[in-house]
Amino acid sequence: MAASSLSVLWQQFEQSLQHTSNALGMKGIDWQALLFRAIGQVLVSVMILLVFAALYWVIAKILKLVLDRWQYGSRLLLAVRIVLRCVFVLALIIAILAQYGATDTVLKAAARAGLMALSFHVAWLLLSRALTSNLSRHHIDSSLEQLCKNTLSVTLITLGSITVLAQFGFDVVSIIAGLGIVGIAVGFAAQSTLANFIAGITLLIERPFRIGDWVKIHGEEGKVIRIAFRTTWLRTRDNVFTMIPNERVATSDIVNFSVEGPTRIRIPLGIAYKESVAHAREVIMPLLSAQPMVITNEQMKPRLQLRELADSSLTLSAQVWVHAKDIEVKGRISCELLETIKQALDDANIEMPFPICSCLLMRRKGWSLG
Repeated sequence: MAASSLSVLWQQFEQSLQHTSNALGMKGIDWQALLFRAIGQVLVSVMILLVFAALYWVIAKILKLVLDRWQYGSRLLLAVRIVLRCVFVLALIIAILAQYGATDTVLKAAARAGLMALSFHVAWLLLSRALTSNLSRHHIDSSLEQLCKNTLSVTLITLGSITVLAQFGFDVVSIIAGLGIVGIAVGFAAQSTLANFIAGITLLIERPFRIGDWVKIHGEEGKVIRIAFRTTWLRTRDNVFTMIPNERVATSDIVNFSVEGPTRIRIPLGIAYKESVAHAREVIMPLLSAQPMVITNEQMKPRLQLRELADSSLTLSAQVWVHAKDIEVKGRISCELLETIKQALDDANIEMPFPICSCLLMRRKGWSLG
């Protein structure tokens, strides 16, 4: 019963294909033979794929045993596997194309193109490794290192694509000329993007700041998270990410708080005229030195200086140095020190007067206002 049902369905399917081919003007096509032939070709392709996969697995295992016995590193094994995999994929593609009736010209062009692509891939592996080792030896910035790697990759991919296309008979000169015209048109249409790109390269070369530095750019202050080709990313103290176009970065004033190491924090204070500066210094100095993030060596020890004889107070300045890694939290350090100093001055009965305008001060002293 099931066999007869399948036979009826198959006949209906054949009739449907026959009617469709007649309607499209393709009479006389034996769909059954064509379908069996297609299925046979697919099965043969699967068999070829399985044979090549098994052969690749065996050769890869033998290479691993040989390299392990000779005590070569894992990098060489990885590189050999990549080359071997590319060779087998190329051979598999040629075998399948030949099985589907490709001409000798197409097969030879595919073989040459595959070998050219493999050569450029091997060249990229070798040049990339040499470039990385040389840049690391000279302690080049990571952003500039990434720029060099991207430039090398784009150059080799472009040359490799042109070489591969040439193997199939494409007019490479016409393609390059067309790409040049398209590049000019895109350049005029994306002037802002190109300006940001060029500015990004300039920043990576001149390096006014690096990733991790605390900077102030175009009115925005924060930590440099990323230097991309088009934008520079900052993270502020409020954990807000800001992306500034590189063109604006390159043309604005840049303040780098991290490039020279430690940074000084100034905390303005005011005490009454009747108080002693020396007494205030005795109270405040131990508090400055006790802060765990404050540098206390001889060259950058904390200081308390009298800065100004103001109208209603003696203006003092507490100065401490903090490490570059603590610049991000210098606001918190300043607030903690200010709170501690205020409490210590209150405990020592040292008055911190309110600001008094000059007119009120003159009246208190009995001076005439004219």
